Amino acid sequence: MNYNLYPKLIMDALATVMYAGTKKNLVDSDMVADTPAIAAPQQAGEPWKVKVVLLFPRDTDPFLKSTVKAADAAIKYHCKSVLDGFPVEPPVEVEILTEFKSKPRPAAENLLPGVKHIVAVSSGKGGVGKSTVAANLAIALARLGYKVGLLDTDIFGPSVPKMFHVEDARPYAVNVDGRDLIEPVEQYGVKLLSIGFFVSPTTATLWRGGMATNALKQLIADANWGELDYFILDTPPGTSDIHLTLLQTLTLTGAVIVSTPQQVALADARKGIDMYRNEKVNVPILGLVENMAWFTPAELPGNRYYIFGKEGCKQLAQEMNVPLLAQIPLVQSICDSGDSGEPAALHIDTMTGQAFINLAQAVITVVNRRTGLAPL
Repeated sequence: MNYNLYPKLIMDALATVMYAGTKKNLVDSDMVADTPAIAAPQQAGEPWKVKVVLLFPRDTDPFLKSTVKAADAAIKYHCKSVLDGFPVEPPVEVEILTEFKSKPRPAAENLLPGVKHIVAVSSGKGGVGKSTVAANLAIALARLGYKVGLLDTDIFGPSVPKMFHVEDARPYAVNVDGRDLIEPVEQYGVKLLSIGFFVSPTTATLWRGGMATNALKQLIADANWGELDYFILDTPPGTSDIHLTLLQTLTLTGAVIVSTPQQVALADARKGIDMYRNEKVNVPILGLVENMAWFTPAELPGNRYYIFGKEGCKQLAQEMNVPLLAQIPLVQSICDSGDSGEPAALHIDTMTGQAFINLAQAVITVVNRRTGLAPL
């Protein structure tokens, strides 16, 4: 019997395999990188050998493994009819190689080579104004002349798009050195990315932990952050998979812990500090920010009412031996400016705007002291 394999047979087999990314078969999706290579047995007892190269959009393609497995099965099935009765088992060996249109991600230590300082803004509990502080800190740093990026890492409750008045922005892809990267949105001199740009603002994000962390990794590693002096991470409240992913993916310069002076909030702030100080994590605490430190009515700007307690963060800072970076008052204009998409730090001639400028200067001082750098 005449046993013979030929490239068209292999291409016909690949044409039966659907790729979920395009909902078309591998051939119509232009995913077969070259003509399949076929090697006939050189001596008795050897199988036929087939080599195929499949081209995927990127190395993190979620359909890669299932597609390769399906292609392998399809080739073997189509070859079986031609090699029926071939005196070798298995009659064919299939090797499938994968290549990528976008270059693979760089190693973790080279992930963000253009970023000088990475600062996580964290809180032990929600509702203490962490995102407000992160957004205003980023803007204040930009107003002081620094190149700044802000990543909203709260996958399930993103707030950056609204706070920067860019809810309708849709980031696009750019090719940088052979890699397809997400181009961050830029507003108020700050480069921004958030999962909120990619999901419906009115629909809950029902993702398991793995899906959320993979999305976060893409926002970090597959984005064109470029040259930055400060990369601010607005983290979700508490301690979670998101925090572990950040700690495993990036080398943080330090963390800023936000809390109100209320004792319940301070108890959770201690847990946040403990997470970063854990010997397996060992991220420096740059300092504490006491948010909603006191209430000042607009009509009585000289008055202070300590609604949530007095100087709780100042006492915690002394207890934990970390700097108190700032005390931010509870002022209606801070809430209004965040809701309107024009954060308070944009208005440096106001009391609240100056408070965030002072916070930014305090962060710069602490970072420079720790890294031994001179100010800009």
